[in-house]
Amino acid sequence: MKAFYCPSFELPLPEGHAFPMAKYRRLYERVRGHAALWGVDLHEPVSASDEALRRVHCPAYIERVRRGTLSPQEQRRIGFPWSEAMARRARRTVGGTLAALEAALRGDGVAVNLAGGTHHAAFDRGGGYCIFNDAVVAARHVQAEGLVRRLLIVDLDVHHGNGTAELVAGDPTVFAFSMHDAKNYPAIKPPSDLDVPLPPGTGDARYLDLLAAHLPAAIAAARPEAVIYLAGADPFVGDRLGQLALSKAGLAQRDRMVFETCRRLGLPVAVAMAGGYAPDVEDIVDIHAETVRLAARAACAAMASCRPSSVHSSP
Repeated sequence: MKAFYCPSFELPLPEGHAFPMAKYRRLYERVRGHAALWGVDLHEPVSASDEALRRVHCPAYIERVRRGTLSPQEQRRIGFPWSEAMARRARRTVGGTLAALEAALRGDGVAVNLAGGTHHAAFDRGGGYCIFNDAVVAARHVQAEGLVRRLLIVDLDVHHGNGTAELVAGDPTVFAFSMHDAKNYPAIKPPSDLDVPLPPGTGDARYLDLLAAHLPAAIAAARPEAVIYLAGADPFVGDRLGQLALSKAGLAQRDRMVFETCRRLGLPVAVAMAGGYAPDVEDIVDIHAETVRLAARAACAAMASCRPSSVHSSP
C-alpha cells in the first residue's frame, strides 16, 4: 500500500504552541519501522498545483497564503502564524491526499496520506488548523481527470467538517457524511449531506452502533465510486480538543468497519489522518499507526477487486 509523507508536514511553530506537530514525524517513523511487515510503500507527494486549488478555493485567498498577506484575523482563525514553511506545508498536505486518492483509484484500492483531513477550510478562508481543504481538492481533481464522477467523504474526526459541508453543498456528486461531537468546534455547523451529532461522552458501543447504521445509509445515498476517509484520532477519550470517549480498540474497530464496508462494495479508499490532540503524543501516533496498519491490510484484500473502470455509476 502506498503511504505519502513529506518532512514539511511538520511545521516549525512558536514555543508553547498548542498544536502537537511532532505527531507527523513520529507517525512516519513508526510506519517506516513497520513498513516491510505491514506492506507499506512510502512516497513523498508533490505539492498541489494552483489549478487543483482553484477548483475549490478563491484565487485571491490562494494568493494571500502564497504571498504572506493573510490578515492577522485570518491567521488567528487558522491557528498558525504565516510563514513560507506554512504555505509550502499547506500545498504539500493537499498533495498527499490527492496522491493517495489517485493511487487508490488507479488500482491500489487503498492508499494513505500521513497528514491531511483539513476539513475546516472553506472557499475563501481557513480555520481550525486548516488552510486548504485537501479532501475536496482531491475529489475535484479526480473528477476533472475523468477517473470518477461520484465520491463520498466519510468524516470521522471529532469536529464537524464545516468547510467541507460548505464546499460541496448542493452538489450531488460529492456527498459529505460527518459523525462529530455535537457541542464542539465549530460553533456554526452548516449541514452536511448526512450529519450524526454525538453527545459528549459517547463511547465505543454507541459510536460503533451509530456508524454501523449510518455508513451504509451514506453509501446508499451517495452512490459513490470512491471514498475519502478522514480517520481522526481525536474521538479518543481524554483528547484535549474532543469530548468523546472512544478507546484505542474502539477507534480500531471504527477503521475496520469503514475498510471492510468499502472492500465489500469494491470502493477505493483514500485515507487522511485528520485531528488528534491527546496530551501524550504517543497516544495519537498509536491510533494513527493502527489506522495505517489496517488500511494496508485492507489494501491487500482490495488490490484485485478495486478497479475504477468497473464501478462507474449514473449521475
